Amino acid sequence: MAQFGKASAKRGKPSYIYAIIGVALVLFLFGIVGWIFLNIRKTGEYFKESIQVHAWIERGANKKQIDTVKNYITSLPYAKDVEYVTREKAVEKWNTQNDTTWRKFLGNNPLPESIDFFVKADYMQQDSLANLGSYLTTNYHNVISEFQYPTDTVTYVSKFVKTAAIWILIIAIILSILVIISIDNTIRLAMYSNRFLIKTMQMVGATRGFIAKPLNIRAIINGLIAAGVAIVLLIGFVAFAEKFVPYFKILHDNNSMFLLFICIIILGLFISLFSTHRSILKYLKMKLDDLY
Repeated sequence: MAQFGKASAKRGKPSYIYAIIGVALVLFLFGIVGWIFLNIRKTGEYFKESIQVHAWIERGANKKQIDTVKNYITSLPYAKDVEYVTREKAVEKWNTQNDTTWRKFLGNNPLPESIDFFVKADYMQQDSLANLGSYLTTNYHNVISEFQYPTDTVTYVSKFVKTAAIWILIIAIILSILVIISIDNTIRLAMYSNRFLIKTMQMVGATRGFIAKPLNIRAIINGLIAAGVAIVLLIGFVAFAEKFVPYFKILHDNNSMFLLFICIIILGLFISLFSTHRSILKYLKMKLDDLY
């Protein structure tokens, strides 16, 4: 009987290898979709935080008034890189981006002073910016002449990010279901080769817990190995993508990648253990003749 059990276990080992490879590849595919989702989200944040906001200053405003407004904007938790742009600096910026021949025809500098800054992605919304602009022009009307930002760009970027995130989320949900089904089928095929071993142990009086324990432990180990292989493949894929597309390096976020790795590990462990235990219970309930 012991020899029969050992023989059955040996026949089951190759299936575990194939199961680990199959689960790892499915988790790797899940990781790629997760990485794409993170990049789309980071892309939206990157573009939002690249939109500059201008608070144009009245010509009659003095330095103390301007510093007061600048300090207020700097104190805002969502304001970034607040800069006071003098008329001379405004000319320098204009000349680096536009034609410089205008100075030949205009004796005076027509460009106004401004306080320029960027806004964190979560606050780069039409309503939030409109409220800020209304507050500045109302409470600092003797300093701020106009509050300006690219309205169409803000609206378009916000709409694009929301639409893309929804579609990727739908794809991720569908893929997650397919991943669960694929891993479940892979584990069930691996457990199929152990059906006689499970039934034999039951016939000699082994309890359900005694039979399930080593197989469940094996499932946990296999899930960890598969998740580890998937993570290594994903790291290699991301490194390869960032090498050929440097833009991806800008979007790289270690915290988000770490959370993605945790999701891969949890998914690999949970599905492997769940599918294995369910298969064990299935074969324990089956009659011996039905196993052939």
